[in-house]
Amino acid sequence: MSFEKLGLSEELLRSVSEAAYTRPTPIQALAIPAILKGKDVMAAAQTGTGKTAGFTLPLLQLLNKKSPVKNNRARALVLTPTRELAAQVQECVSTYGKYMNLRSTVVFGGVKINPQMMKLRRGVDVLVATPGRLLDLFQQRAINFNDIEVLILDEADRMLDMGFIHDIRKIMALLPKQRQTLMFSATFSQEIRKLAKGIINDPVEIDVAPRNSAVETISQIIHPVDKSRKADLLSYLIIREKWYQVLVFSRTKHGADKLVKRLSRDNIHAAAIHGNKSQVQRTKALANFKNNKIQILVATDIAARGIDIDHLSHVVNFDLPNVPEDYIHRIGRTGRAGASGQAISLVSADEAKQLHDIERLIKHKLGREEIESFEPKHNLPGSLSRKYSRNKRIIKTAKNKTKRYKAKHNNSSEQKSHNRYGKLNTSANSAHGGRQIRPASTTIPVI
Repeated sequence: MSFEKLGLSEELLRSVSEAAYTRPTPIQALAIPAILKGKDVMAAAQTGTGKTAGFTLPLLQLLNKKSPVKNNRARALVLTPTRELAAQVQECVSTYGKYMNLRSTVVFGGVKINPQMMKLRRGVDVLVATPGRLLDLFQQRAINFNDIEVLILDEADRMLDMGFIHDIRKIMALLPKQRQTLMFSATFSQEIRKLAKGIINDPVEIDVAPRNSAVETISQIIHPVDKSRKADLLSYLIIREKWYQVLVFSRTKHGADKLVKRLSRDNIHAAAIHGNKSQVQRTKALANFKNNKIQILVATDIAARGIDIDHLSHVVNFDLPNVPEDYIHRIGRTGRAGASGQAISLVSADEAKQLHDIERLIKHKLGREEIESFEPKHNLPGSLSRKYSRNKRIIKTAKNKTKRYKAKHNNSSEQKSHNRYGKLNTSANSAHGGRQIRPASTTIPVI
């Protein structure tokens, strides 16, 4: 199927073509026609499936057919849980709507509110917002909701996880009853269905992301290691494997900052992104990561929402998440659009419960490999029983990766030496400490 067959306008097709996208993803193929018909939609789609364009393209077409917007009003409202995701959606709106006479803006906390109020004064066709800042603007009479025609809840599951339910309900009470409502979520949990009840009218349900399933193109492996040596092991792997663009997940903000400092001692260019960082700092770190100015981006789960990076080859779980579903979201940052990706987890003995919860969720064992010189003193307990190992192909992939790791390490052991901390002794013969940052491989992009 092509975008032409979805009923999109010439302006949108031109924008899509210029972005070098040729075929819609499954979520786009199903969502776009339903939205264009004016239907309410509940869509379950994982990260990297192209859901943002799945609602942005038909939304722009619907808005382009109607009258101009009034001052301090908006015609479409997109709610997102994080600043990064809000900025990403706004970028998508600007990219695909560049041949349309539509105005859009994004509002979120962490920055001055006055410039946002000024942008809203003329009115906008599309307003992308985080719930808290939107309510602040409403209280200051900078925005009126009476003309809202379309409401979109993006990453609804995360908004609930982050405690936005009360803000969302306040906003719902202010919106017109007659509107089109679109809800996008990773899953159709009971909490999501409870939220949808009363705000979505006879929705079309779309599910292109089977619950609790990982992308099959992602190779997953565990490196058992003592907690105190995780940072040393990560540094070693970055240098040994010459990783050039890696997203690392930390459970805490403090842990993220501490890890960045530790990596810098080995001349590894890294930056942290989390809730304690200013919006300017978060935007700069993300931009530098996308432009390959830094090798490693260390993020917490909340801050990582909205990070959309093409060709991201590696995701590292420095800490396993407390919520097993977050493991799926994390590793879904790689292996996009059919491309291969690698998910590496550094697991200590005190994380055995989190590991078992993850393996129960995904219903298969994760392959393990101990790295020479980093063997744990505190053994990681065994994985699940074989009854959960249904996906033998993925397990086999992990075992094959283990063999490749060992072969590669044995071949290079005569050329490289380790100091007593297990770090490589390398010469800083370049701007990146002797390591080259390689360009991202070419894959089919997802919009």
